[in-house]
Amino acid sequence: MTDTAEYITLLVISVAITIAVGRVLSTSGEPFLQEVFEDEKVTKSVNRLLEVLFYLITIGVLTIISVWTVDVGSQLQNMAVKIGIVLIVLGIAYGISMLVLIRVRQQRRADQISEEVQLKLADGGVNTHPVAQPAHPVHPVAPPNGL
Repeated sequence: MTDTAEYITLLVISVAITIAVGRVLSTSGEPFLQEVFEDEKVTKSVNRLLEVLFYLITIGVLTIISVWTVDVGSQLQNMAVKIGIVLIVLGIAYGISMLVLIRVRQQRRADQISEEVQLKLADGGVNTHPVAQPAHPVHPVAPPNGL
């Protein structure tokens, strides 16, 4: 196999796997985003933007990997090593994407719980906005003698 054929084969396999992973991420991530944004139009828009970002970053890295020289034996072994690197990069990108979605969802849930607690406390007559206390207590100053 020529270098050009190896290069094209690696890119085709890598891009196909990237698109498959991107689709799974997009499909599986949409319910997380729906929970966060609560607006279907915004959810679909953000999901599409994240999908494009995933593709741009991942395919860019894969393109760089495709031109690296790897020499572990035969061309087939070299291709297998490069595909392995591609899979690891995709796994890392996928994992980071999932962590971000989970973090956003957790933050949204924490905000919702905080809002619910404040509403319940306010309904019970409890002031949920404490009066700010100065950092240092203010002591009255006595005027000097004769004033």
